[in-house]
Amino acid sequence: MVLLTDRELLILKAIVQIYTDDGQPVGSKALVSQLPIHVSSATIRNEMATLEEKGLLKKTHSSSGRVPSIKGYRYYVDHLLKPDKVQSSDLRRIRSSFNQQFQEIDDIVAESADMLSKLTSYTAFTVKPELKDAKLEGFRLVPLGNHRVMAILVTDNGDVQNRTFKVPSSVNPEALESVIRIINDQLVGLTLGEVFKRLETDIPMQIGKYIETPDGFLDIFEDVLKKSATERFFVGGRLNLLDFSKQPDVSSLRSLYSLMGRSTDLADVLGGSLDQNIQVQIGNEITNNLLKNYSLITATYDVDQHGKGVIAILGPTSMPYSRMIGLVGAFRTELAQRLIDYYHDIDDI
Repeated sequence: MVLLTDRELLILKAIVQIYTDDGQPVGSKALVSQLPIHVSSATIRNEMATLEEKGLLKKTHSSSGRVPSIKGYRYYVDHLLKPDKVQSSDLRRIRSSFNQQFQEIDDIVAESADMLSKLTSYTAFTVKPELKDAKLEGFRLVPLGNHRVMAILVTDNGDVQNRTFKVPSSVNPEALESVIRIINDQLVGLTLGEVFKRLETDIPMQIGKYIETPDGFLDIFEDVLKKSATERFFVGGRLNLLDFSKQPDVSSLRSLYSLMGRSTDLADVLGGSLDQNIQVQIGNEITNNLLKNYSLITATYDVDQHGKGVIAILGPTSMPYSRMIGLVGAFRTELAQRLIDYYHDIDDI
């Protein structure tokens, strides 16, 4: 770790805070009035030069002032940063947005991505709580006419998934009712992981007694099941990327924008850690090379026995880290509480 004197620490902290506030390179004269100690402009210039030699600051071509380097931001986040207290106006906005009726968990998590992007003016990601411990609560088929039916699957955490498909005319309604009865008798109450295992062992044989080709029906059931079990990513403020992107060409921007829609890539970017700390990744620390000029702040939210989810914001390396980390911390608390309230309401029905 780079060792800094107390005065170097004060100067680095001040430069990061000034630059992330107004985006302008910071000169020694601007620092004279900002530091809590009395030092000359010449002394500050010498200290800035030392910080530059240590790789924590860099010069810009257009000014004699300095800006933080990626290494400087990292040092600031790790050793100097204190999260800002969230403003009461921001807290009211968050609570007001959550104070509405939602039909499904996905609606709450999707709304939270849009809300977080508006609060921060950056691109926001939200991932619904992991569902590995969710249990199958029920399965129904609703006739729609003309041999079409809707398959509806419900889990015990309030998640509802459906898919419409066409039933071969050779399959009679009584056979379908028997199949539904098997699924509800044999699989309800099992975790989704356990249901998948049963689908690979004895369930196809049991269903085969009623349907000549059970594979097609089981494919439909498994598709709906996978949709419920799969992590769901929501993105808010995609276009905010254009406000601070440093990508030099249209093709790079197109690739970056396309990344926002690929769940596999997002899962890799957001990482698999579900610890309770707020994490900050800067520049090349982010796994995807398209994001080397950005910073990513991620945080886990905990919904008691219903699992953990993730929220994140993607912005420029020059983001105001203290304010953003304070906002993310408060936001995850409010989101977790809103989801806990939702689950309590489901249990009371």
